[in-house]
Amino acid sequence: MFEEIFRRKKAVSEKLSDYGFEENCGNYLYYTGIMNGEFSLCVTVDKNGHVETDLTETDSGEEFTLYKTNAASSYIGDVRNAISDVLADISAKCYQPSVFKNPQTLRLIEHVSETYGDELEFLWEKFPDNAVWRRKDTGKWYGAVLTVAKNKLVGSSSYIAEIVDLRVQPEKLSELLDKEHYYPGWHMNKKSWYTVILDESVSDEELAARIQDSYELAVK
Repeated sequence: MFEEIFRRKKAVSEKLSDYGFEENCGNYLYYTGIMNGEFSLCVTVDKNGHVETDLTETDSGEEFTLYKTNAASSYIGDVRNAISDVLADISAKCYQPSVFKNPQTLRLIEHVSETYGDELEFLWEKFPDNAVWRRKDTGKWYGAVLTVAKNKLVGSSSYIAEIVDLRVQPEKLSELLDKEHYYPGWHMNKKSWYTVILDESVSDEELAARIQDSYELAVK
């Protein structure tokens, strides 16, 4: 019922704890009153990231489940809206975007977070599957993780690929581009950016070195 609130997002355990969730056997539970204290709402984020809600009448202690059914009334609508407001606040304060799925993409995101302390920034509302890394000191981008139909880069397959765009010194670009592992920068300045498809065609170790080079170039 409330799945859309958490779509393309994942919980951050530290933020859940700061918000007031209590950890119990890998699950996180949060209790709060809604509808002027008429109900006690329990929000559970389980170890797989699924969110469940349970509602109890404060006076009787009985479980209230009508909001989970097809029941329709202005009162039930108010209850659902109150729950939605709580969940939207939790989503905004305790979750971060979780768009990319490829194992190599996820490993690179973790590597950048651990190495540079930078998280992906999702800057475009119209393009929620695209994000950038930027240096904290200069504010310059040094990488972009994007989604694009593979045939926009190579071949005829239209499946959606996850790619990374990185900086390179212009004089080194021509020797790098081979259109098998390295392609002209997608949606970037093709004189100083290139693209890699994150499909294991380039090793993690090589990409880590390329990211370091790109990071060092993002200084002006």
